[in-house]
Amino acid sequence: MDDRTSTFITLKPRPGRKALGLFFIVLGVLGLVLPFLQGFLFLALGIFVLRDQYIWAANRWAWVAGRWPGAVSRIESLETSLNERVAGWGMRVRRAIGRG
Repeated sequence: MDDRTSTFITLKPRPGRKALGLFFIVLGVLGLVLPFLQGFLFLALGIFVLRDQYIWAANRWAWVAGRWPGAVSRIESLETSLNERVAGWGMRVRRAIGRG
């Protein structure tokens, strides 16, 4: 993020998401050393998960978005559709048990 853009980052702290993201970061660091793990993939996944949790992760995600804008837009659209599906499943489950 450079000084020309005024982007505000909204942090949404959630302990489970932080733990998952840090797990992926650790797995990515191990993957940089171990030949059978894809280190870069796990690092990128960890940054993606943590982008709403920490400012440093949001800055790294902004760098990735500047570098590969097409891939980032597809990933974020997949996340949006997955969130909508999970919300729909939750509604159906609540209706099925009589709480919705």
